[in-house]
Amino acid sequence: MSKKKILLLCVMLIAVLFMATGCVPRVGGEMLENPAGFFMGIWHGLIVWITFLMGLFTGGEFTIYEAYNTGWLYNLGFFIGIGSSVGGTSVGIFRCKSRIEINI
Repeated sequence: MSKKKILLLCVMLIAVLFMATGCVPRVGGEMLENPAGFFMGIWHGLIVWITFLMGLFTGGEFTIYEAYNTGWLYNLGFFIGIGSSVGGTSVGIFRCKSRIEINI
């Protein structure tokens, strides 16, 4: 890979990280009149690792879960998002099958 491609890749990665952090859940009542719904739950589940690291280094200003949400619908979206961000259950099933085949 050329140096220009590596530089462009790094710039794009930094830009994507900045865009992803624009919609992280925050501590406080900023969204009382408009609570987070299903799609925001999916988004918060997808960026859970970024939000976790941000919360570690900012002294708890950011949280991984939006406190002001619509209830079970937000929870469902968050569960789907977090499952997608860590690979879902198919990764675990594949690993289990490959271990069984190797051990036999």
